[in-house]
Amino acid sequence: MRLTTRGKLAVTAITDLALNSHGRPVALPTISARQGISLSYLEDIFSALRRAGLIRSVRGPSGGYTLARTPKDLSVAEIVVASEKFMPRADGVAAKASPEEHGEMTADLWVSFHSHVLEYLQSITVADLLAQQKADNSHSSVHALAVQPRKKGVVATRLAHKNVPNSVFALGLVSQNTKLRPS
Repeated sequence: MRLTTRGKLAVTAITDLALNSHGRPVALPTISARQGISLSYLEDIFSALRRAGLIRSVRGPSGGYTLARTPKDLSVAEIVVASEKFMPRADGVAAKASPEEHGEMTADLWVSFHSHVLEYLQSITVADLLAQQKADNSHSSVHALAVQPRKKGVVATRLAHKNVPNSVFALGLVSQNTKLRPS
């Protein structure tokens, strides 16, 4: 098992999808915007996840993606393996099958390491990640309240003090008026 940025981003995107779906499909551009992941890269990752049967796509104006299984039935290992399995390779060559085929002296170490990593990732489900995310958000609720965006349609303006220009253009008018007035 390889742990790459692609696998990490796949787990992040699936967690975002599970957290924000509420039973409805989630469009990739919204995940892209929330997570700061390139839309074309997400499309490639989600194509692999769809082929692996982990997610379903819904077409149409309110389309997007949904999980094919419940979050408690989807392990992190499955997401990582699926995202890497269908990864397009530029050189057309498959990755090394296993380290012992190449006579490495530390082959047993790496086989054991990879099996432990796989075992650990299989023990974590998307439901676990959602619970962790919700716990993290509840701890930072004080900070979240301080940074909440304003309601749509409500424009908060701060009026300047009286006789203070509120723009560069008004500043020019004020300076012209002060030059014209006799001292």
